[in-house]
Amino acid sequence: MVREHGLTWIKPSFLWMMYRCGWGAKAGQETVLAVEISRDGFEWALRHACLSSYVRGVHADRATWQRQLKHAPARVQWDPERDPHLQPLPYRSLQLGLSGEAVRRYADEWTVAIRDVTPLAREIHTLVSGGDLASATRLLPQERPYPDQGDHLAHLMG
Repeated sequence: MVREHGLTWIKPSFLWMMYRCGWGAKAGQETVLAVEISRDGFEWALRHACLSSYVRGVHADRATWQRQLKHAPARVQWDPERDPHLQPLPYRSLQLGLSGEAVRRYADEWTVAIRDVTPLAREIHTLVSGGDLASATRLLPQERPYPDQGDHLAHLMG
């Protein structure tokens, strides 16, 4: 989770978050928390989200997109996933920005658990820096593609 530009951003990818916070070494980002939220909350945010940028063919026109974005309590952007060296990969990870009602629901209803993963981030970074990618990879949190059985992402695939 990152607070930026009036939005609270959920970064579901561990390595993307490490890229964003510099393995917990960037000023003001020295603590890395893993926030677990409910599937119902995550899916509510997806259903109520708008893409953060206009995409021809996904949106009727730029004006319609701008209206949707202005009123949406959540927004999605797709950024390149990262490898253990934090270099971009050829596929993208979802970033979910929350505002207004979505932030309130996130804080009051959706949050299930919060864990400090700063020591894990530092340990993995040390292994990567030392060239032990196999050990670093074994410590990475298990992440799988989101099983979108309810078709929550169809309107967000730019």
